[in-house]
Amino acid sequence: MAFYDGLFRVLGLEDWCGGGDSAAPLSMADLLSQNSGEDSGGPIFPFPSLDNLSESCSGISQTRDLTKGIEDSFLAAKPALKTVLDPITQPLSWMLDGALWLFASIPWWIMIPLLVFISWKASRSVAVTIFVAFSILLLAFVDHYDVAMQTLSIIFVCTGISILLGVPIGIAMSKSNRLQKAIVPVLDLLQTLPTFVYLIPLIFLFSVTESKLYGIAIILYAIVPVIRLTDLGIRLVDKDVIEAANAFGMNSNQKLVKVELPLALPNIMAGVNQTIMMSLAMVVIASLVSAPGLGVNVLRGIRNLELGVGIVAGIGIVLLAVILDRVSKAALSRVDMTHKTH
Repeated sequence: MAFYDGLFRVLGLEDWCGGGDSAAPLSMADLLSQNSGEDSGGPIFPFPSLDNLSESCSGISQTRDLTKGIEDSFLAAKPALKTVLDPITQPLSWMLDGALWLFASIPWWIMIPLLVFISWKASRSVAVTIFVAFSILLLAFVDHYDVAMQTLSIIFVCTGISILLGVPIGIAMSKSNRLQKAIVPVLDLLQTLPTFVYLIPLIFLFSVTESKLYGIAIILYAIVPVIRLTDLGIRLVDKDVIEAANAFGMNSNQKLVKVELPLALPNIMAGVNQTIMMSLAMVVIASLVSAPGLGVNVLRGIRNLELGVGIVAGIGIVLLAVILDRVSKAALSRVDMTHKTH
């Protein structure tokens, strides 16, 4: 006899409940107890959850029925969603595949000097440039150059798209309080979702073999900081400077380009730095859904208990993270110095 049988008798719902249906699907607790071969037991006064109420009233669905209904609804909407999203997101697959091919096709004796040169141009720091050269050569020495370039190519594409989308959104938010109030809850949601949760709906929508599957997950995860800090940077621009620009007769576009964006650039660059770091973090998780690179070796080390493989790949990811962080922070310092001198 189930705990809540008496409750449904008192409420006069026995006919609606059907007196309990033994053919109803087993509850999750029953399934677990069957698998373990032990009686699930339970508390003396169980919480009136769907599973517990369903034991006494077959008219009440179980939690498994709820989750199945959600899944069926999502699968029913899948064709319409794919029809809309496939043409929009297909260019992302092309860009990711193209970047992977390009980084793999350029010989190491061209790519390594090119990356060192870019690091020097961005940072103007001898120490940072030497560290970048040493780290890339070390990765090549332990035969991790190819997978490191795959990871780097994905970061370049996803970070670039995040900046191209995030900066305009941040500018629009800074100009409209109403838009800011509408977008901030979405950003909060994206920032609080666990990384694995990003992959669940995307796996149902796109094939695992499509590059856009992990590209969308990385962009959604990494775009938040650049949006927030662009909005914050423009809102923090001194009002006296804005009034001076108005006094000179500048229109909105001129104020944005010549006054607000230059003054907000340190904050925007800080957002870019965080976006780069979050892209790298998500690339490792995205290896679960066919994203190539160092994350695949980390996943292999976990699955096969190959400690050395996982540690070496992990060190490679740390080196890439430090490279990207140092170069972007050195570039940010240069922006700050230029801002202060002007």
